[in-house]
Amino acid sequence: MTEAGRRRGRNETEEERADRMWGELIQEVRVAQTGVQILFGFLLTVVFQPKYARLTDTDQAIYIVTVVLGACATGALIGPVSLHRLVSGRRVKPQAVRLASRMTFVGLVLLLATMTSSLLLILRVATHDSYVPYLVTAVVLWYLLCWYGLPLWARRRHTSRTDD
Repeated sequence: MTEAGRRRGRNETEEERADRMWGELIQEVRVAQTGVQILFGFLLTVVFQPKYARLTDTDQAIYIVTVVLGACATGALIGPVSLHRLVSGRRVKPQAVRLASRMTFVGLVLLLATMTSSLLLILRVATHDSYVPYLVTAVVLWYLLCWYGLPLWARRRHTSRTDD
């Protein structure tokens, strides 16, 4: 069969597509949600450590920003579960999938920010060296490549104009 004659896409209703996309989204959220919850849990314990009182004002400010970002990321990544529970059975799954997808994307951006500020704080406290911003920048660029650059490249490269 030629490329032009090959069937593309799925023959599914809007509801079937929403069900499939919901299942895929929840699997993705499980991975990110676990990571953000573990990170957030560790962050919550830092303030109770004796060394916290000896941190500079700048490091304490970075810590506070990191905890707030972690809380926001946790909320955004748990949000799709609450959304599903509250709208289940209301015949709005296609709309709920779109909203949950946006919440997940925001959660991933907030997770990136949380991990960045966590890394900055840890390296500042551990090394006190001037290369820390460069190292953090390199790691952030790696995250951006893995989380956004390669997926966007693949989407552009492998999506035809006739695809949804």
